[in-house]
Amino acid sequence: MPEISRFFGIVVQMYYADHEPPHFHVRYSGQKALIAIETPAVLRGRLSPRALGLVTEWAEMHRSELMEDWALARAEARLKPIPPLE
Repeated sequence: MPEISRFFGIVVQMYYADHEPPHFHVRYSGQKALIAIETPAVLRGRLSPRALGLVTEWAEMHRSELMEDWALARAEARLKPIPPLE
């Protein structure tokens, strides 16, 4: 699963040819979650409130890039890195 960003110990990844709705995967300190792209919300899993806040802020800033990577992943093409939250 390609890593598309990493910040504050949070790893953001996308699977190739993954199922709808558009989403990304997050790993942080033993926690895992699937986050929707359109309206950043947890679809499955769990993140601490702090990590979820950081991920939500990052996802809102990079929604168009996430959707572009989603389309690339569905086409099994190389994903583009997305800048981390600073």
